[in-house]
Amino acid sequence: MDTEIKNISDADLQKISGEKAFNENLAPSSPSERTWNKWHFTALWVGMSICVPTYTLGGVLIAFFGLSAGEALWVILLANVIILVPLILNGRAGTKYGIPFPVLLRSSFGVVGSNLPAITRGLIACGWFGIQCLFGGLALDILLDKLLPFWAAMGGIGYFISFFAFMSANAYVVMRGFESIKALETIAAPLLILVGFGLIIWGWGQADMAEVFTTPANRPADAPLLPFFLGGLTAMVGFWATLALNIPDFTRYAKSQKDQTIGQIIGLPVTMFLFSALGVVMTAASASIFGETISDPVSLIGRIDSTFWVVLAMLIIILATISTNAAANMVAPTNDFQNIAPKAINMRRGVQLTALVGTLLVIWEVLRNSGFISSDISVESLYSNWLLTYSSLLGPVAGIMIADFYIVRKQELDVAELYKDAGAYGKYNWAGILAFLIPALLALIAFRSGGDSGIFWLYNYGWFTGATLGFVLYILLHPFLGTNKSKR
Repeated sequence: MDTEIKNISDADLQKISGEKAFNENLAPSSPSERTWNKWHFTALWVGMSICVPTYTLGGVLIAFFGLSAGEALWVILLANVIILVPLILNGRAGTKYGIPFPVLLRSSFGVVGSNLPAITRGLIACGWFGIQCLFGGLALDILLDKLLPFWAAMGGIGYFISFFAFMSANAYVVMRGFESIKALETIAAPLLILVGFGLIIWGWGQADMAEVFTTPANRPADAPLLPFFLGGLTAMVGFWATLALNIPDFTRYAKSQKDQTIGQIIGLPVTMFLFSALGVVMTAASASIFGETISDPVSLIGRIDSTFWVVLAMLIIILATISTNAAANMVAPTNDFQNIAPKAINMRRGVQLTALVGTLLVIWEVLRNSGFISSDISVESLYSNWLLTYSSLLGPVAGIMIADFYIVRKQELDVAELYKDAGAYGKYNWAGILAFLIPALLALIAFRSGGDSGIFWLYNYGWFTGATLGFVLYILLHPFLGTNKSKR
């Protein structure tokens, strides 16, 4: 066992088990639960990264951020190297003490105050959960169309049923616990890599790669690259800014610090880069193959004139989307909702709340795809502003967490006190709350002021400015407003 790991004693665990801020799922991991090695973390990131939204990222950067194909791929690679820093730093806290994200937040925000950033992160995850269910439901609908002759005749009703069936499958995996998620990711990772190679082989030679990578960027010819590059970089960092916060939900099960660190380094940047590159290439190839540009791999594969290959590909896409959704978008809000009232909301109820909120956030798209309503709004059109907006909200939280754990607490926490409503960390840590609200408010003001204002960069580069401001403000405010009673 890693010497940096500190397990709570059975006596201390027994003392806090009756506290209002405690339940079994939020409790520190026991030594027997620490079973994740570096390959499990690698598989986790392969399973989470290979998904429909990753496939579309290159197209989003090209269409909405004015970058060329080559520039877009460099942005994606750099963004995922950058996001590794808070992933590994925050991951260390989870591994050392075996505590999940919302419990770790109690050190920097207070036991009750931790709900502010936790629910912010949780609602964003619910939004992504809903989006992934849209894609997964579509894949299931196409699969059933190929297998069941009567399914196609059902039209939009078939998609409606498929969406809710897929959503229920995600909930089932998470309800079975983290060992179930680990097993799913381990099985899914190699299959997803095979799908990527299969798409490359199928589409190879269909697109002129020289033309794809020499096509000028979609921005004014005399415009400097840097603002477009940084805007795209902020959005791409925002893609995993969510996991950069709640990575302790997973690293609490790590065998050692080395396992969580190496596993994340191997699993994230290269996978994101290669699958995004595949999306750029296959989207370009779709114009040659089908006479129109198709940026959604589910719809693209559904056009293949082979029942066998479509069925096989849809089964693996369904597996891929569940592996992403269960780990990336259900674990966090499930824990975050429990943090509100641990004695009243257990894991099962947290999963149910996540599924309900996620469905409500995208129900308009479900009804549109089912033919019940008409709407000009598409999920893809929301990517760019949404990625920038929530990265502006989550950046400060990342900065605050790192400042608290590494600068203020010197990596030393009294774990038992984190579960006490009136303990050493207090109900509210106003240093953390203000260090979160001030950058978030500045980003909102910058957004409302519009692109021509002199402060719009506070929004456009929101994750970087927010993380920096949150880090600095927390350190400055903590001596006056923070909780300083944590035991050493």
